[in-house]
Amino acid sequence: PALGLFLFTIARDPLRIIILIAGAFFWLVSLLLSSLIWFIAVKASDPQDETLQKGLLIFGIMFSVLLQEAFRFLYYKLLRKAIEGLVALSEDGCSPISIQQTAYVAGMGFGLMSGAFSMINLLADALGPGTVGIHGDSQLYFLTSAFMTMVLIFLHTFWGILFFHGCEHQRWWEITAVIIMHLAVSGSTFCNPLYMGSLVPSYLLMATAATWAYLLSGGSAQNLRRFLLCK
Repeated sequence: PALGLFLFTIARDPLRIIILIAGAFFWLVSLLLSSLIWFIAVKASDPQDETLQKGLLIFGIMFSVLLQEAFRFLYYKLLRKAIEGLVALSEDGCSPISIQQTAYVAGMGFGLMSGAFSMINLLADALGPGTVGIHGDSQLYFLTSAFMTMVLIFLHTFWGILFFHGCEHQRWWEITAVIIMHLAVSGSTFCNPLYMGSLVPSYLLMATAATWAYLLSGGSAQNLRRFLLCK
């Protein structure tokens, strides 16, 4: 599904591709910084203290989420300046891309890079050694990981729309809602290997974020009905 969105809505527009790649780069930098902080914290702590290590893992996830959203805000500021520059250079005084389109493409860039790293980790586990589920654990690890990767790609896309809208109209509660949803989805992964405890809440939040983003982008129930009926 994510590949389909990229091919049909982004791949044919060079400007959107540039925005997507830059968004992926911003997410990657946030990941590298948060990984560095977590690595230093783990190396400086006692590896035999399980409680401390679990606390550091929780801290690492929360810090990574907050850093990702901070970089999303920085990327919004950068894109806003870029759009103002394009408007100043254009002959008709109009930007070739709207802020709503920019938010969608930037969010997709965050999501695709997040999904790519998730798939890399998943494929690394698939190479072995060992067999999934041989000691009685769930054999649905790869399947549920694929579904979790997909939902994270879509969530980042919808979060991008909500976050940019909140920044554009100074609705800070929308930005706060994005951060809370991001923390909730990341925190739900601690329910694994009880995969229903992470998948179900994540997909419910995705449906909520999708509906919210659709309405903020100017969508309506009537437009949705016309689309489904191909009118």
